[in-house]
Amino acid sequence: QVQLVESGGGLVQAGGSLRLSCTHSGDTLGMGWFRQAPGKEREFVAGISWGADKIDYSLSTKDRFTISRDNSKNTVTLQMDSLKPEDTAVYYCASSRWYHATRTERDYNSWGQGTRVTVSS
Repeated sequence: QVQLVESGGGLVQAGGSLRLSCTHSGDTLGMGWFRQAPGKEREFVAGISWGADKIDYSLSTKDRFTISRDNSKNTVTLQMDSLKPEDTAVYYCASSRWYHATRTERDYNSWGQGTRVTVSS
């Protein structure tokens, strides 16, 4: 399995920005970011295909978050702008079984340990 390590989480005020990075060992296909807020189920945030030709966002993050990847550096990045308190969660990077990154957790076979993001009001 691919090893995934997230970084870049922290505490930020509402309206601020954070940049999350995911470094992966070995080859990957589609990559996704998910998050889990306290007391809630994990949810899809953003996904990017291997060739970055298809990108998908959840309705709550579209227009505020940007996912990108650099296959030569084995990294996937999530730029988060205009953060809101409801974005507070542990963010997970995941590697998909498929070329495209779907919104379905069971399509992902490797997960990072997560990085915590806290947005204060």
